[in-house]
Amino acid sequence: MEPYRIKVVEPIPFTTRQQREEALRRVNYNLFDLRAEEVTIDLLTDSGTGALSAAQLAAGMAGDESYSGSRSFYRFHETVTELTGYAHILPAHQGRAAERVLFTTLLERGDLVLSNTHFDTTRANVELNEAEARDLPCPEAKNLDSTEPFKGNIDLEALARTLSGPDGSRVAVVVMTITNNGGGGQPVSMDNLKRTAALCRQHGVPLFLDAARFAENAWLVTRHEEGYRDRTPRQVAEEAFRLADGCMMSAKKDGIVHIGGFIGTNDPQLAQKCELLLIATEGFATYGGLAGRDLDMMAQGLTEVTEPSYLAERAEIASHLAHRVRAAGVDIVEPPGMHALYLNAGRLLPHIPPHRYPGHALSVQLYLEGGIRSAELGSLYLGEEDEHGNPIKSAPYELVRLALPRRVYTRSHYDHVGETLAKIAKNADQVYGFRITDQSPILRHFRATLAPVPITG
Repeated sequence: MEPYRIKVVEPIPFTTRQQREEALRRVNYNLFDLRAEEVTIDLLTDSGTGALSAAQLAAGMAGDESYSGSRSFYRFHETVTELTGYAHILPAHQGRAAERVLFTTLLERGDLVLSNTHFDTTRANVELNEAEARDLPCPEAKNLDSTEPFKGNIDLEALARTLSGPDGSRVAVVVMTITNNGGGGQPVSMDNLKRTAALCRQHGVPLFLDAARFAENAWLVTRHEEGYRDRTPRQVAEEAFRLADGCMMSAKKDGIVHIGGFIGTNDPQLAQKCELLLIATEGFATYGGLAGRDLDMMAQGLTEVTEPSYLAERAEIASHLAHRVRAAGVDIVEPPGMHALYLNAGRLLPHIPPHRYPGHALSVQLYLEGGIRSAELGSLYLGEEDEHGNPIKSAPYELVRLALPRRVYTRSHYDHVGETLAKIAKNADQVYGFRITDQSPILRHFRATLAPVPITG
């Protein structure tokens, strides 16, 4: 059972199918543009959507709103330093702000950034600095049905070849995303992280963690990796941070807060350059664009998130939803992670070609049938077309992410998701595709407008 009791509740909206149809037309079939009051179960993201604990709210009430050197900053700084071991800690208002500050400072035009998988804003911030973001997922990640426990690993052979090859001099940093969000929420093993760190040291390249879900990664390590089964998630997390040269983090995930993030590094020169940019664009170095209450709540959340009871329940709720989804006849990326489930939309909707976006089609159908909002991770997110709409590049897989907010929904809410998917699966051949009517040059899935493409034949 859940290791908490509910103290405050918020009503959720229930809409009719006609209202949902009208809402979809109004937003040109882009679920990001729906009003929250039009969504019954919101699984768009787990970022900043969790429920605060009583202790976090209490910490926020004690927040010190001094512009410089507040008590809240020093509590935050002490908490993050003890967790990560990094010598220099800079707060930021969220993860993409930390990415922007770090990459603007670290990267030059033509540089290469290697990762197990870059997520969307990480890739965008690399490319905005005219550098190249290159993914090196492990071979096991290609088999969506495999239950191998560490499919989030980086491909060590490809990493070694790149670092020692003709592109080696271009590599400015290696980023290990834990857990691997873009790769289906799969964890990274400590063995893989150790070997990656050794290769980076050998070639003089810094290793940074994208640590948004460090605690969930640590929990899965304690469940599945030999030599770590008798360790606590906190101990595993501390070791992981100390294997890297630094990190960037969106605390809206495993900080269990609505806003916040940070950069950590052991490099004093890099820290100084990041601090100057932070002050110029985000806020003074002791608040980084955050209120004091946010710093206090982040410090408390970073303490709570490694509690075994919290993480065990997080894993159990994901497992419960995975069971319901499989029972509905819908395949997922196996094994299920903790922050999200990834539906195999390409397999469910084989009649929809990649350039008609089967993942987006399933996301729209989930909203239409059940008021459920989700996120496409397929060819709308990763694909490219020419000016006539002909496909140039498609995603390797057509997925839909059901992100699980922390401490927000109960099992009955997730049962509704399973029931809705079962309805869709029974008439999967009637689900229609989409075409893009307008898009932005980067991160197009956030702002694209679309129109349905009727089924023919």
